[in-house]
Amino acid sequence: MERDSTAGGAEDLLLEDTVSKLRAGSLHKHELAEAMEVEQEGLVEHQPLEQDDLNFEKWKPKPKPKRTLHEKIDDLKTYLWNAETKEFMGRSGKSWSLILLFYSALYIFLAAMFAGCMCCLMWSISPYAPTYNDRVMPPGMTMFPHVDVAHGFDVAFNASDRSSWRKYAKALEAHLKSYDDGVQDRRNINCEGNTYFMQDDLEESAERKACQFKRSWLGECSGMKDKDFGYSKGKPCILVKMNRILGYLPGQGTPVHVTCGVKKGSTEGLGEVQFFPENIFNLRYYPYYGKLRHVNYSSPLVAVHFPSVPYDTQLHIQCKLNGRGIINDSPTDRFLGSVSFTLQVGA
Repeated sequence: MERDSTAGGAEDLLLEDTVSKLRAGSLHKHELAEAMEVEQEGLVEHQPLEQDDLNFEKWKPKPKPKRTLHEKIDDLKTYLWNAETKEFMGRSGKSWSLILLFYSALYIFLAAMFAGCMCCLMWSISPYAPTYNDRVMPPGMTMFPHVDVAHGFDVAFNASDRSSWRKYAKALEAHLKSYDDGVQDRRNINCEGNTYFMQDDLEESAERKACQFKRSWLGECSGMKDKDFGYSKGKPCILVKMNRILGYLPGQGTPVHVTCGVKKGSTEGLGEVQFFPENIFNLRYYPYYGKLRHVNYSSPLVAVHFPSVPYDTQLHIQCKLNGRGIINDSPTDRFLGSVSFTLQVGA
């Protein structure tokens, strides 16, 4: 029994050894076949090119035959209307219908959405007063005549040369047309006192009354006695005013007054300065309620007269607003609470 078991074990070992050798041989043959295949591919890659392969002309794209004008016209006619396929510009009637329907619906939707947004916007805001007022509360200041935007507020002329100062007189005359006494009597009411003219108790859409500001109050600078506003005599006039700000109450209960002087140099070189009707902005012209409600509103003016300006001297003049809550020395905005200009009068 022991001999049989030993013999059976030896036979099993011999069989396993034989199987392993066969497997090793098959793996070796497989690796050998792969190596031969790679070598064959390398030989194919390094084979010399045939003569036919060196003929580069055959690889060049063949030129398209030139088409005649008649052929092009025929192609265009076919593109516009193909009688065989019943297509217009490459599309059938059904395709064109679907495209037109799609874009019509798209643009109708966009138009309706835009109209709805605009309606909501207009419904939510008031036409009489802005919802948010981002304008500065300290008012700006401007002057007339202002005839040359490119060169700023410069007034330079010769008293003996009418053509040099006529433009300034015409600009002042045009600006004062709405201040004529007859116009003010028809449009506005006569106000007295020096307090704010409050009209907040009226309905939002109700028209507000405006106080009169008559041209005759400007005296020597009204242009009624002297049509040349003093320019022909070398004694010019200018007009200054505050910019309009909706609902603004200047001076915090006290009038804002105006001063003018030489910005650079001695103040004595300017000579006497006269103001008409006075050098303050009366409080009865405030607050301003906007164009839709204050239809006939006339901004108050201060006329500045220079009766003794030296000839042939360029003066840098600055007029300032002075009062509570007024800023007139801003380094970034030269029109905030003040206005600067040059004045040069020649004989």
